[in-house]
Amino acid sequence: MADPATITAAIAANVRGQRAHRGMTLDELAARSNVSRGMLIQIEQGRTNPSVNTLTRIADALGVTLARLVEVADTPVVRVVHESEVVTFRHPGGGSARLLVGTDAPAILELWDWRLGPGEHHDGDAHPAGTREMLTVLEGRLTLTVYGRSHAVGCGDAVVFSADRPHRYANEHDEPLRFVMVVTEPPEPPDVAAPPDVTVRPEVREPADGREPADD
Repeated sequence: MADPATITAAIAANVRGQRAHRGMTLDELAARSNVSRGMLIQIEQGRTNPSVNTLTRIADALGVTLARLVEVADTPVVRVVHESEVVTFRHPGGGSARLLVGTDAPAILELWDWRLGPGEHHDGDAHPAGTREMLTVLEGRLTLTVYGRSHAVGCGDAVVFSADRPHRYANEHDEPLRFVMVVTEPPEPPDVAAPPDVTVRPEVREPADGREPADD
């Protein structure tokens, strides 16, 4: 069983992450949950051990279960991905795309190591709206085509572009091409509208110093 300090830290990270994922401010969450802004700040900073009632109100406002808020993440603060764990996608022409590491919501990120042989190319489909890619060329020269327009990216150059439209990476030269790329995908649009059948709880006033009120 996790110790209290670990659970408090997990609650802090989960509340903060769920709120950010929905694009909610502290004031918005306070209004929807009837938990004071001061108390929310203390919870998100891991400086208090909130009661079950307080966590239930926060969970309801975020649209998640209370269990999700107290879940202790299995992912360590630092995760080292060894070379043997890297997923590699091979291309018929001898090139490869290696997914070095990635994270899921609320921050969806992927780090790739691409290699394309002379004359080889890869056509990328349009990603979800708001997806962006940024890359830097380590060897050779890249011809990047986005929505029908081509751009030359030389060795040592870097580029960022909107990847929510068709795009192509191509090596149109005689030397091998290698580039490192980061893909960032936005979280799903926040749904902060309260369901029509939700009954708004009466306001619960809490002490200004952030201490828990006595439960009825």
